[in-house]
Amino acid sequence: MKARRGPGIREYLILIAAALAVSISCAAQQPEGPQSSAPAPVAPKPAAAPQEAGASERITVPSGTRVGVVLQNGISTRSAKPGDSIYLQTSFPITQNNRIVIPVGSYLRGELLESKRPGKVKGKGEFRLRLDTLILPNGYTVSLNAAPRSADSGGKETMDSEGKVTGGGGKGKDVGTVAQTTAAGAGIGAIAHGVKGLGIGAGIGAAAGLAAVLLTRGPEAELPRGSTLDVVLEHDLFLDSSQVQFSNLGQFQPVIQSPVRPQQPEP
Repeated sequence: MKARRGPGIREYLILIAAALAVSISCAAQQPEGPQSSAPAPVAPKPAAAPQEAGASERITVPSGTRVGVVLQNGISTRSAKPGDSIYLQTSFPITQNNRIVIPVGSYLRGELLESKRPGKVKGKGEFRLRLDTLILPNGYTVSLNAAPRSADSGGKETMDSEGKVTGGGGKGKDVGTVAQTTAAGAGIGAIAHGVKGLGIGAGIGAAAGLAAVLLTRGPEAELPRGSTLDVVLEHDLFLDSSQVQFSNLGQFQPVIQSPVRPQQPEP
């Protein structure tokens, strides 16, 4: 009877391979042991820089906003010429959302665009102005596009929507001049030549009065220093909120208006 053969080499190899596979699987499932060195630090994400309050906010003062201002230098067609600078100062604050954005005492600068003296026979004195710069009390400066719509000068000047100031007419004064010279001439003629001289003197006086009217100009157009104007923004005005931080809300310096003087006719 033959003896039973033991397992061959091939079977042993298969068993060894199976045992290794089981060992590797168990090792993979076991948790890692304690680390001997500290893990590499993870760099924290940089924190976003805090944004300054109001740094990027833009304040919009809408077109049509009215700004009360006071004229700092007088204007007269007697001496004004295009290009002359005009200086004004705000007399009332402009607010938005319960916050002052244009304080009292802010400065405005403009210039004369045209100026025309009154004629000797006809035509009224007139000038036109525009405002182009706004300077807040802290020095913040912005471009401005505005024109005055009304002015209180204490005289007979009128202003249209484009900022043109027109002086009062002199027709009543001219009629008075002719009447005075006519009466004076008539009186002198009556004294010298009786009734006949009355008519001659009146004609001479009327001619003299008419000549005086034709040789003199009409009233100049003027806005004296201290005149109040109502300025209207024609476009939206944009202000940087970070610049509109006032420790001093400004102070209006009262302007003493020049005394009203009767206009003297000028040849």
